[in-house]
Amino acid sequence: MSLRWGILGPGGIARAQTRDLLANRFTVTAVGSRRLDSAQAFAAEFGIPAAHGSYAELVADPEVDVVYIATPHPFHVSAALLALEAGKHVLVEKPFTVTAADARAVVDLARERGLVVLEAMWTRFLPHMVRIRQSIAAGELGEITTLIADHNQLLPSDPAHRLQDPALGGGALLDLGIYPVSFAHDLFGTPTGVHASATFTPTGVDRQTAVVLEFEGDRRAVLHTALDTLGPNTASVIGTLGRIEIDSVWYTPTSFTRYDSGGAVVERHEAGQGDHSAPGSRGMQWQAWELERLVAEGRTESELLSPDESVQIMQTLDTIRERIGLRYPMDADG
Repeated sequence: MSLRWGILGPGGIARAQTRDLLANRFTVTAVGSRRLDSAQAFAAEFGIPAAHGSYAELVADPEVDVVYIATPHPFHVSAALLALEAGKHVLVEKPFTVTAADARAVVDLARERGLVVLEAMWTRFLPHMVRIRQSIAAGELGEITTLIADHNQLLPSDPAHRLQDPALGGGALLDLGIYPVSFAHDLFGTPTGVHASATFTPTGVDRQTAVVLEFEGDRRAVLHTALDTLGPNTASVIGTLGRIEIDSVWYTPTSFTRYDSGGAVVERHEAGQGDHSAPGSRGMQWQAWELERLVAEGRTESELLSPDESVQIMQTLDTIRERIGLRYPMDADG
């Protein structure tokens, strides 16, 4: 039997996820919002059977097996704990939480309850990333030494917008920088050194942040993120025997080229290779397939993105925030 999905927080990212779920024949049975009219409008838009006017009602729905959490990230921890307490598996939008301490609380409860908790870092599960990991594991790039990646967008500058609001965890780092930081963890593990600098918006969130992460074996990730300028949004994985250049936009379903150490092209991977999704899918269905696979196999943790790694990524983000002086009202000692 396929799992029955509930959508918690019917905003823009929830729309993208729900479209991919329905297009790829997942079962979506309910949506929950803090306002019943918002949940009802979302349910009507997607033909979802049940609409709930609170998150508590959604997670208590016996027709829901797994909850996709799509609230602004300061509310991820409370929503995830609520769903886990109700016995539901959870797919949590990235960033997993706002702090590593909150992430650990979610992971600990999931383990206590024997439930799946998976961070919705959709890039991890995309076909081109699967092929890149295969290439690295096969030694085709030699020893990986460097990652260079950016995630720079031109996003709303309205001071009232979520991205500009410290109380909602705004700024480039948690919304955009999470992607290259997560990629660095995927390639190299947990960093041994973190260097970062940033400029800030008038509202007090990071406008642009530059990061260098150091890892064992003299390996490095050079990362940049910004919310006020559109960048190339490409990534390069560099090894002793060659490199991979991932096309824009690197964290979405896209293409890449692999070069040997002399700069000759040895592989071209086109967008769509290895993808058996419904036409027009954005790519968010892959993380849902991963969660359903884990449940079907009686497992609770993904080898592609484990709960412990999600906690470690949040710890790196915590350290970057400390380095650049980015503080939120919800910070424990703020």
